[in-house]
Amino acid sequence: MKIIKKINNNVAVCLDANGHELVAFGNGIGFPKMPYELTDLSKISMTFYQLNAHYHQLLMEIPQDILEISAEIVKTAQFELNKTLNPNMVFSLADHLHFAITRMKKFKDLKLIFSYDIQQLYPRETNLGRYTVQLIQKRLLITLPESEITTIAMHFVNAQEEIAINEDEPNVEELIVRSSEIIEQTFQLTLNKEAFHYNRFVMHLRYYIKRMQQEEQFIDSNDTLFRTMKETLPSIYDCATAIATLIYQTLGIESTEDELLYLMIHINRIVKNTQ
Repeated sequence: MKIIKKINNNVAVCLDANGHELVAFGNGIGFPKMPYELTDLSKISMTFYQLNAHYHQLLMEIPQDILEISAEIVKTAQFELNKTLNPNMVFSLADHLHFAITRMKKFKDLKLIFSYDIQQLYPRETNLGRYTVQLIQKRLLITLPESEITTIAMHFVNAQEEIAINEDEPNVEELIVRSSEIIEQTFQLTLNKEAFHYNRFVMHLRYYIKRMQQEEQFIDSNDTLFRTMKETLPSIYDCATAIATLIYQTLGIESTEDELLYLMIHINRIVKNTQ
């Protein structure tokens, strides 16, 4: 196997014997000068083909233990659901877990509810969400809130769905484009549509819109945190409100304050990363 590009000390872009590109995990494979031939394949712990290039940046940000946990969970999910999941699922799930842990530390008062509707509709996915929370506790000694069971379950629900165009459904892509324009106009900046941070924001926006469509919004008591962010970050609040209004005009569903707060957190992150 030829190692051609370092991502970090333990992750690199490689070429297999057939010249196909992949991302490999292995202790220390990113240390030697690139390119080089790796002869001891026992050093490789995980490989991923057809990985979206946007996730290369993600690999530099997320701790390896979270990536390894995510890979283990997705492998279990493929067996439990008896379906092949998108190879990028490992990284989108790892990104969510990393964000959930960071959010829990930074926004200690943020509460999201466990959805019993999701539990009834998607029992296998809910069990996977519960298994994930338990594994995080066991491996990292971090206790995620019970609400993460629902959120993680929805990651697996979405990963199984076929992408189909239905003329009767709102154009989600158009909502994403117009939401991006609102951010650009509000903060007088240009979002790089090819950048990792933009694609990460779009992923979270898709989940936000999907919850609107399925009427599975976050509803809980985060009044203090919501008011604090509204007062300290008025432009972020105005931007989130404008996007929520756009979605309401399209879907006919109003965002709860908790959903608006969640949207504000993601808008704040992409604005900071862009500026």
